Amino acid sequence: MSSAPTEPESGSDSGPDRDTAPPAEQPPKQLGLLVAIAAVVIVLDLVTKIVMVSWLRDGERVPLIGDLVSFTLVRNPGAAFSLATGLTWVLTLVALAVVVGIVRFARRLRSRGWALALGLVLGGALGNLVDRFFRGPGPLQGHVVDFVSVGWFPVFNVADSAITVGGVVLVLLALLGRDLDGTRAGEERP
Repeated sequence: MSSAPTEPESGSDSGPDRDTAPPAEQPPKQLGLLVAIAAVVIVLDLVTKIVMVSWLRDGERVPLIGDLVSFTLVRNPGAAFSLATGLTWVLTLVALAVVVGIVRFARRLRSRGWALALGLVLGGALGNLVDRFFRGPGPLQGHVVDFVSVGWFPVFNVADSAITVGGVVLVLLALLGRDLDGTRAGEERP
């Protein structure tokens, strides 16, 4: 008696001769990049604020490029452009909500562009939150240290710069239709 090779049962996915395509590879998650960028922003922000507070008195101005660029130490109780100065605790809670939102998005993050942008915003938000929690007049009401003055523009710091650049990159990514997973809007995801 001869035995003929048997065919695998229909619907079975055992055996080396499957007709199914291998799953498409997804780009790696970018959580590490986001965390690294945020950490660099926080450290730069903290170090520059410590240096400026130890070097300058409140309101003191040191010209760098004529009247165009200078260091000017300002303690800002409000948001950007000194708005909402009486609502410091609300600004702190908003910044905390932004941080929580970014942390939630980070789990799906596979785009380097989004990792860069969200890392900048996260680092900037946390940098200014450090001031809100640990600088006077007290927790949740601390004044943010600003020290870079450029022309007519309001005085700002490293954290503010990171938030602004990150925000611009986020807008560009949205306009280009890039999603958190690295695909373009409407593309099929792996």
